Amino acid sequence: MATVKEITTNMEGKMHKSVDALKVDLASLRAGRATPALLDKIMVDYYGSPTPINQVASVTVPEPRMIVVQPWEKNMLKAIEKAIMTSDLGLNPNSDGVCIRLNLPQLTEERRKDLVKVVHKKAEEFRVVCRNLRRDANDAVKKAEKAKEITEDDAKKGTEQIQKITDKIMKDIDAVAANKEKEVMEV
Repeated sequence: MATVKEITTNMEGKMHKSVDALKVDLASLRAGRATPALLDKIMVDYYGSPTPINQVASVTVPEPRMIVVQPWEKNMLKAIEKAIMTSDLGLNPNSDGVCIRLNLPQLTEERRKDLVKVVHKKAEEFRVVCRNLRRDANDAVKKAEKAKEITEDDAKKGTEQIQKITDKIMKDIDAVAANKEKEVMEV
């Protein structure tokens, strides 16, 4: 027997997690300036198992357009270099035998516009996730009302509450996307 409060709390928690997931997803998108999060999705072959770069090396940003990757084990240098080259970031690693320097070139206007499209696409994917969560919560409320677990008034209040939460989360998603769009378009 689920109450309206349990249904809305559960839905809201899942929606907040999806907003956090969107933030993480967008952090790995390359904007104008360097950030260690850019390399988060790149996996390195570490003794036969795929491992994130930040678990086999220190990743620092000494300048706005440069990332420095310093492996903790010297023999990992080539593997990290290879992983960066084969990634979809389009970066050319410069190795000096001790560390790898990644220079981020200035983004062209066309590339910026493409990245903004990607930002919008990802934001829309997360909006769809939230709409599906809203639909599931509304279905759960209707089911509980049909089974006489909650009253008709509680069901009406529940669906209104679900819509309010959804509207708030949609605004959060729009804000995250707008911030990333602004960051991408920054010269």
